[in-house]
Amino acid sequence: MTTLERPTHALSVDDVVAVAAEHADAVDRDARFPAESVAAMRAAGLLSASIPASLGGGGYSLTDLARVARALGGACASTAMIFAMHHTQVMSLSRHGLSSPALADLLRRIVSEQLLVASATTEINIGGDVRTSGCAVEYDGDRYRLTKNAPVISYGEYADVVLVTARRSVDSAPSDQVLVAALREDLTLEKTGTWDTMGFRGTCSPGFMLHATGSAEHVVPAPYADISAQSMLPSAHVLWGGAWTGIADAAVRKARTSVQKAARKTPGVTPPAAARLAELMVVHQQLHDTVHTAATTFDAHADDARFLGSIGFALSINSVKVTASNLLIDIVARALLICGIAGYREDSELRMSRHLRDSHGSAIMVSNERILAHNAQLTLVHKGVPGGGL
Repeated sequence: MTTLERPTHALSVDDVVAVAAEHADAVDRDARFPAESVAAMRAAGLLSASIPASLGGGGYSLTDLARVARALGGACASTAMIFAMHHTQVMSLSRHGLSSPALADLLRRIVSEQLLVASATTEINIGGDVRTSGCAVEYDGDRYRLTKNAPVISYGEYADVVLVTARRSVDSAPSDQVLVAALREDLTLEKTGTWDTMGFRGTCSPGFMLHATGSAEHVVPAPYADISAQSMLPSAHVLWGGAWTGIADAAVRKARTSVQKAARKTPGVTPPAAARLAELMVVHQQLHDTVHTAATTFDAHADDARFLGSIGFALSINSVKVTASNLLIDIVARALLICGIAGYREDSELRMSRHLRDSHGSAIMVSNERILAHNAQLTLVHKGVPGGGL
């Protein structure tokens, strides 16, 4: 599947994919955390894959990470999304926190202990705008404290570190934000909601009242505005897209199997559904190209803060998320039609229910409507054309 495996680890990427596939139905049915898959990722060293090799990590590019997310998504969408969200946070730390010895040490600890990192970027009464915070960091000497009412913290109960956005200080404007790396030992999480959703059920993303107090050295020195534009948003949209491409792969495989079965029943006669399959492959290629192009563009400009912070790039990377999620929904729906009743039945090996439910989560869990509204504002001030750079 991939040549990215590091031979020093007990498991390979293929091994992790196999574990994820084995438990995917139970994770979905019970809306439970994919503990087996995450344990396998730890054994394979995948939780430190994005950390620079100089710190002991895998040194994977965003393209490499998207390839792994895709492989996992074809087996268990919840596992793939956890992998994607984890590395979105880890990349934010590794790309913006290395000037802090304490954060560099934390990254080394993620490597040695394979710590799982989650995020708390949304907040009650903010309306889903992650670039605005109501809560604030308060300082007492070399210690910080903060309280945040977060409507969603994906896999928060199982994370070893939670990256939390907050106002820089109690006197700061809502948009003047910092990112705080709150260690599990510095955290108290009071659950305020449940997680019983149609799709991505194993991400276990209820709301929490978060209380954190710890070393002020764990406040990332870079402004969150830069972290978001240059690392968090692009990596999230690409890695989610990689995971969603994996879901599409699984649906396409089932559609192909259905058509092949029909062809074997009537040798020499092309089944009517073969034309639908050919059309499906065109849309599937569009999804792959959308995600792959975004990943390689980011990798090519990974150290160019001006490019990554430009309006043109923001429009482009936001469009990747909207395009990929819409294409995924289309692909799974087309695959279901090809499989017909076999895809509709829960007792069939071609069943599409999990893929169908997960696919719609791609457009809803981070709302396409909100992203398009943001793009609409950017479009009013952007003088370029789509894909035209700065």
